[in-house]
Amino acid sequence: MREILIVGGGYAGFYTAWGLQKKLRPGEARVTVVDPRPYMTYQPFLPEVAAGSVEARHAVVSLRRHLRRTRLISGTVTGISNADRTVTVRPVRGDAYELPYDILVVTAGAVTRTFPIPGLAQQAIGLKHVEEAVAIRDRLMTAFDQAASLPAGPERRKLLTVTFVGGGFSGVEGFGELLSLATAMLRSYPELGIEDLSFHLVEARGRILPEVSDKPGAWVARHLESRGAHVHLNTQLLSAEDGHVVLSDGAEYDSELIVWAAGNAANPVVHNHTDLPLDERGLLLARADLRVGTDAEPVPDVWAAGDDASIPDLASPVPGTRTVPNAQHAVRQGRRLARNLVADLRGRRVRNYRHDSLGVVATLGLGRGVFQYKGIVVKGFPAWLMHRGYHVLAVPSWERKIRVLAVWLTAALTGRDLVSLASVQHPRDAFVTSGRTQHPSAGRAKEGSAA
Repeated sequence: MREILIVGGGYAGFYTAWGLQKKLRPGEARVTVVDPRPYMTYQPFLPEVAAGSVEARHAVVSLRRHLRRTRLISGTVTGISNADRTVTVRPVRGDAYELPYDILVVTAGAVTRTFPIPGLAQQAIGLKHVEEAVAIRDRLMTAFDQAASLPAGPERRKLLTVTFVGGGFSGVEGFGELLSLATAMLRSYPELGIEDLSFHLVEARGRILPEVSDKPGAWVARHLESRGAHVHLNTQLLSAEDGHVVLSDGAEYDSELIVWAAGNAANPVVHNHTDLPLDERGLLLARADLRVGTDAEPVPDVWAAGDDASIPDLASPVPGTRTVPNAQHAVRQGRRLARNLVADLRGRRVRNYRHDSLGVVATLGLGRGVFQYKGIVVKGFPAWLMHRGYHVLAVPSWERKIRVLAVWLTAALTGRDLVSLASVQHPRDAFVTSGRTQHPSAGRAKEGSAA
């Protein structure tokens, strides 16, 4: 029986394994997925998790629940040696070991791209994992609680200042949703006013949302500014030491919450620890049928999909275009890859991956959104409904669809659930202190040492 090894359980890896277990005959092949997390994160829901519109557990899909006929290994692949047909696995516990394979599928996904900016590693938080989205929400709500007990001044102003770096989909959606949450929270804090909020969106390019055309992108920037936000275009973050933000456009201010959403980078195992062919960006070089290699020199029994793969975009009229790293492509590549693997195992013809875009849709906060399909642009509430409708259909499994819909319907009737659970990040504090009063600086020191 042949061993199919899938590196990564994200979008592409999950859908590949899910498709294989439905299509493979008993005894035809064994599928193994290696991933450090026991779930697949539905990343388009992360901005709404940060805003409390989607429960954190509902934005993830359990691998063990849905991949019942797949062997799951909790660990990280740190090296790929295709010459030896092995990968190096570092388990969550225990020593690293070599894992052999007959067929390799690399869907490791991308990682957050960072730069050596002073203070960034110490102060910022990403928006790529569900844990980060939960922490962003809790930090904002904790900041409101603390600011409400302070007089107007620099400390209160810092607590209620939020900075997002990165004007792509992740950054703009997270920024819009958090701005919507903060504005709604003011109704529960009579001590605070809209003038106390300071939200900054920083983008190095001259426009935000490059996935849409110029006019809708400019409209989104104006829309955010009309809600009191500051949009800094052609601007870079120079420093964030101790929460003091310095921007290249000359702006300086203190910010309690700094969210880094400035793009992705190739996964280190793909970029640095493999003997497979890479393109100039450090991504796996793949063909249109999702085999690794080129048309002239394919790599036998090695396939790739998702954000760490450079795949020809056959739907683009521009020759040489590669598919962009987004959920639409990763999901559909995973499905095509499962079909191609089964076809290849049975000696049948494999098919090229081709997907014509369904358009792009983004949430800008509760009841606000933007949608574009070619020359058609929809703004405001209808676009927001389209965003929710699309993603509730796209999230895997009926069980998750029902749970997400139930939360949305409940919120429509009862409003937002404005409760912070930041203390769950330090669950032993109450036990260790036994109710004794603790100086605030001790908690901050503990949090810093844990980071």
